[in-house]
Amino acid sequence: MQLSHECARVLGSLVEKGLTTPQQYPLTLNALLAACNQTSNREPVVSYDEGTVHSALDELREQRLVRLVLPSHGRSVVRYRHVLDEALGLDARQCAILAVLLLRGAQTVGELRSRTERMAPFDGLDEVAHELDLLHSREEPLARNVGRRPGQKEERWPSPLVESDDREPVPDADIEETSSSTQGVGTNDGGGVAPTDPMGDLRSELEGLKSQVADLRRELEELRTSLGG
Repeated sequence: MQLSHECARVLGSLVEKGLTTPQQYPLTLNALLAACNQTSNREPVVSYDEGTVHSALDELREQRLVRLVLPSHGRSVVRYRHVLDEALGLDARQCAILAVLLLRGAQTVGELRSRTERMAPFDGLDEVAHELDLLHSREEPLARNVGRRPGQKEERWPSPLVESDDREPVPDADIEETSSSTQGVGTNDGGGVAPTDPMGDLRSELEGLKSQVADLRRELEELRTSLGG
């Protein structure tokens, strides 16, 4: 299974809103359009129209990842919900990780921890790493390690569900050796999570915090703009 960038954005938005704003879920087409086009927690920022979102919904329904909810209980319009958890057998934490990967592309463990905070609880980087390993070890992997970007110290994880856009680095021999060692994210021979480097954990935490601060600043600027400030 592979999703276009439009389908990935629509599916990721549905998963995110289902976890963060369950009282407003399932989403109408207009609410889903706004979720896809919001400028915070999205990379890249897009400007879809209704036709684009509707076409993506049709594709996702054909792949049995999205269902429509007919009007009831006073509601007058059709709404949409994802069934990613049912289709792939995922729990809330795995859905949260996938939502971030679908909405923002490849992420470090630290970025994933900070950006899933509103969706699912993780007590530390090791728990995020464990879920990534589970997603990677599936018969059809839902996450993969592509190593580090030049000049960066942390390994990055995209989802193979999304069409490749040739922006992610391909691991070379050195990176593959590093990813299988006890530093950073990996598994030991027993199938568990390998011990992590404390300094590497701190760097990941710091990177995640920096990303979270940047997201908060963007959201504050959007709020000021909407208020005419």
